Amino acid sequence: MLYPRVSLYALMLAAAGIPLYIHLPRFAAVNLGIGLGVIGTVLLIIRLVDLVQDPLIGWAIDRWPDAQTLFAAAAAIGLAVGFPLLFMLTDGAGLGTLIAILVLLFSAYSLGTILLYGRSATLAKRPDPKELMTLAAYREGGQLTGVILAASAPALFVTLGASAQGYPAFGLFLGVLSVITIVLTFPIWRRPPITGEGLSFAGLGKSGGLRLLALALVNSLPVAITSTLFLFFVEDRLQLPGKAGPLLILFFLSAGASVPLWARLSNRIGPKQTLIIAMPLSIAGFIGAATLSAGNLSGFAVICIASGAALGADMVVLPAMFSVVLTRAGLNASAAFGIWSFAGKLGLALAAFFTLPLLERSGFFPGQPNSAQALETLNFAYAVLPCILKLGAFGMVLTLPSEVSAK
Repeated sequence: MLYPRVSLYALMLAAAGIPLYIHLPRFAAVNLGIGLGVIGTVLLIIRLVDLVQDPLIGWAIDRWPDAQTLFAAAAAIGLAVGFPLLFMLTDGAGLGTLIAILVLLFSAYSLGTILLYGRSATLAKRPDPKELMTLAAYREGGQLTGVILAASAPALFVTLGASAQGYPAFGLFLGVLSVITIVLTFPIWRRPPITGEGLSFAGLGKSGGLRLLALALVNSLPVAITSTLFLFFVEDRLQLPGKAGPLLILFFLSAGASVPLWARLSNRIGPKQTLIIAMPLSIAGFIGAATLSAGNLSGFAVICIASGAALGADMVVLPAMFSVVLTRAGLNASAAFGIWSFAGKLGLALAAFFTLPLLERSGFFPGQPNSAQALETLNFAYAVLPCILKLGAFGMVLTLPSEVSAK
């Protein structure tokens, strides 16, 4: 039951990651009456907190390895409190209240994520590359299941009669899920922690970890942008109202189904070669999305399948590569994954900070008739810009040295 419990804890955390960025812009705009530009700025400001907080969280986890049960419980409790508070806000709620709740949520998410990834060697049955990749497959499978659940839950609650677009019921559901999760996953945090030497930038650079951190940041930007703009692209650019939820589920189902295949392939041919196969799928998906005409549901469904499969490779292979180089170098992993966590969330924040005000300046308003220029700007932000960034990440993978990418 070790790895399924890891999956469950990852599932809980996933709701505070990509799904929050999917739901938050629309929730804030429609339910709270807050402009897209303001939300983009708020998310970037919160990332400035993470700039200091995430490395400190990683340091604390390494400094007090025997407190991992306490850290795991604190993360779950933070999510259990934060989700209901957030999605029960109504129009007129102060911006300061929103920021305080988001800081709580993202801090709990950071704590749980850094603990889960930083304890890879502890949670794996054996701290070798093959077992670390197997652990990663279970962990990312849980993450993707959580993403599917959280991305689709508000629409499901609406069909069951929930009010306010299903968001208050959604918040309560996630709060209860967090409480159940910490109870069921308690045993995995009782395993004796495996620790290493103190982290330094020199050691991180020598191990190859810095290159992987840079790659993680660049590679996080395309999916961050598309996650932030997905609802707008489907409902306003493609003019497919009511189809965003099923398409999101299709996207993440494809990612989840692909995770064990990518993990098996990586163990056979190596992680670098696996990424070289997977990344062109994502690039092709962006090109296809940019050329779609309004109403083309089947075409975008195919793109969701291809790009979802590519995301599965990113999620399972890159963190496992990072864990392997840290384990080989004998470095403490939690502090390193504190930096890794910040890099990923910085990508999400930068996506919101640059794309949401860009859409606002172009005259784009979600759920309303928009000019051709506004829709062209949305098309550029959703498909063209991520394609360029993904090409950059692909080039970085091609230049990875063999000692970093070896299986």
